Amino acid sequence: MVSFWKRAVAITLVPMAVALIGLLPGTSYAAKADPCKTNAKSSACKAVKSKTAGKTSTAKASTKTSSSAKSTSKKTSATKQTARTSTKSAAKKSTQKTSKSRSASRKKSKIISRQRTAPAAVASAAALPAAEASIRDEIRALRSSTAYAQDLETSTVLFAKNEDVVRPIASISKLMTALVVVDANQPMDQMLEITEDDVDKLKHTTSRLRVGTQLTRGDMLHLALMSSENRAAHALGRNYPGGILAFVRAMNEKARGLGMTSTYFIEPTGLSSQNVSSPRDLARLLRAAAQRPLIHRYSTDDEYEVDVANRTQVFRNTNLLVRKPDWDIKVSKTGFINEAGECLVMMTRINGRDVAIVLLDSQGKYSRIGDAVRLRRILQNDVAMIERMAQL
Repeated sequence: MVSFWKRAVAITLVPMAVALIGLLPGTSYAAKADPCKTNAKSSACKAVKSKTAGKTSTAKASTKTSSSAKSTSKKTSATKQTARTSTKSAAKKSTQKTSKSRSASRKKSKIISRQRTAPAAVASAAALPAAEASIRDEIRALRSSTAYAQDLETSTVLFAKNEDVVRPIASISKLMTALVVVDANQPMDQMLEITEDDVDKLKHTTSRLRVGTQLTRGDMLHLALMSSENRAAHALGRNYPGGILAFVRAMNEKARGLGMTSTYFIEPTGLSSQNVSSPRDLARLLRAAAQRPLIHRYSTDDEYEVDVANRTQVFRNTNLLVRKPDWDIKVSKTGFINEAGECLVMMTRINGRDVAIVLLDSQGKYSRIGDAVRLRRILQNDVAMIERMAQL
């Protein structure tokens, strides 16, 4: 009986459970999603496969699109970064240029300011033509209290500063000493000796020609003119017929014969401040000296060797300009004592003409040399300016 009821309940409940299970959503989707398990060749299975393939293709395309988008995004980001860097760099350079420009502008402003505050004399000189301004600057720079230049062919005075003074001329006196010796026609190969009488007892200057040194009259004259040797000059006067007094008398007579009315000598070396002359007189002396070839040669020689005390000694010219190849010097003589200052007289060729240059009372060891260079530039510029004006 029990068995009968079990079978009756099973028959009734089982169909109902099956029906309820079929109505569940998950079960229905599972059955529909995999029809290939039932029949792999059915149209339903083919349709499922077709849909699955389509979804896979779409998913791949989507993945590619996403990847491409990411790559594009990265490139765009890099481009933007580069642009930002470039912009920053350009901005930095622009700032630097602006800074430099401002700095240059400030410097220029300072220069302009300095120019505006320059002395009126400088502004006046700048307004002059270049040649005239240059000449004025050279004249201002002269350190000799007396400066004089004369064309010896025409006697035209080319430059004059304090030309009327009569001053001590120091060793320029030796030019007159040489003139008297040469014109006396005494033998140049005659041996002369330095004695105690030739030693300087006035200024107490030293000499390389020791007492007892024997040299020819020509060598004595050479050293007196070229190296301004005082003992040599005194020995020349002492060995003149009649001695020193006769020699000094001959010097003053020669000066009067040349028209040197402001000139006077008391000894042959120039160590005395009582040996005096004027620029015009010294120009006359230069003209006369240039006519004696021996004076021209000895006074412009660069250096000379003589045997003194069993050794060869080299003596050099006291005028540095004789060594310069751009100077054509015919006669030269330097001089210095405290009363006369630094002195220099020369006959030189400038712009195709013989010019006498006289520089007296210059201050500074090389000031007379510097003034000679300046005076030549003044003369060259002045002549060039005159020639340009003549062509207009």
